Amino acid sequence: MYCPFCTATDTKVIDSRLVADGHQIRRRRACSVCQERFTTFETAELVMPRIIKRDGSREPFNEDKLRSGLMRALEKRPVSVEQTEKAINRLKSELRATGEREVSSEMLGNIMMEQLKKLDKVAYVRFASVYRSFEDIREFGEEIARLGNDD
Repeated sequence: MYCPFCTATDTKVIDSRLVADGHQIRRRRACSVCQERFTTFETAELVMPRIIKRDGSREPFNEDKLRSGLMRALEKRPVSVEQTEKAINRLKSELRATGEREVSSEMLGNIMMEQLKKLDKVAYVRFASVYRSFEDIREFGEEIARLGNDD
């Protein structure tokens, strides 16, 4: 690891800790040349499946796009950033666990709705209304009734 201050390659790890529910390792390092200290974060680089869109086109998994959709549904809801990040990590783990190289956007949407249902039921209905293209109030009512039956 290069020192970000003097670019020396001789650095040593002083402390290591698991962070982000064990998905990252935080390492405190010291440069042997300039004595400066700095922190690095280590994560596993895992290959996410490609997403097959409804029109048949394929695109790489985009975590920013996923996060944006989740945040839009959770807007002004009492859900912490930590809870949101855990939901995103669970979703990504579930996608990787399929073992598939490509998954449909429908499957991704269904997994996302399950995560939202656990986080916040209002956010779930918001997302479902857009994802399933609700046409009228009756469809909202039916989804809310199904949600009530799940409890």
